[in-house]
Amino acid sequence: MQTHPEPLAIGATAPAFDLPATDGSRVRSADIDAEVLVYIQGCNHCPYVIAYVERLKRLATEYAPKGVAFVMVNSNDASTHPDDDLASMQAFAREHDLPFPYLWDEDQSVAQAYRTFRTPELLVFDRERHLRYHGRIDDSAKDPAAVTKEDLREALDALLAGEEIEESETWAVGCTVKWKPENVPVIG
Repeated sequence: MQTHPEPLAIGATAPAFDLPATDGSRVRSADIDAEVLVYIQGCNHCPYVIAYVERLKRLATEYAPKGVAFVMVNSNDASTHPDDDLASMQAFAREHDLPFPYLWDEDQSVAQAYRTFRTPELLVFDRERHLRYHGRIDDSAKDPAAVTKEDLREALDALLAGEEIEESETWAVGCTVKWKPENVPVIG
């Protein structure tokens, strides 16, 4: 039975990363100069990621002028899920015209460091890169018209206003990260 890692605690410092992006560049967390960093654990094939991609694009575009940077990281094992290899990620980024870097965590070390296990799963960090929000985008994964609570938007608005986030942890609905056998998280 697969178990899940304990999530990063609210207030924890963002682990560093240096990953290849679908545009051929490398993105280092240390080089992201933003008031807020939104880390999205994502992938190409998850129906929940696909259902959310347009909402994520709108939020990234809306909040970029306010100093919010988004990155999406795919950590799935491409040997068992070939739709999640770098070439497929590049096609996904082009097809969806992603307005943020889409990064490949081939060895899964970043997902392990961020302790994520679902796609999509969000971690939102403040200017000092302390975790301030962890969880879902909103309360309606499949139907944008049925959204009644926009958790990510509320977290971003609170952070940008210098306020506390009312609900700093929510449950993200989605697929599991497809771990390599040697990386399957175990608690114990």
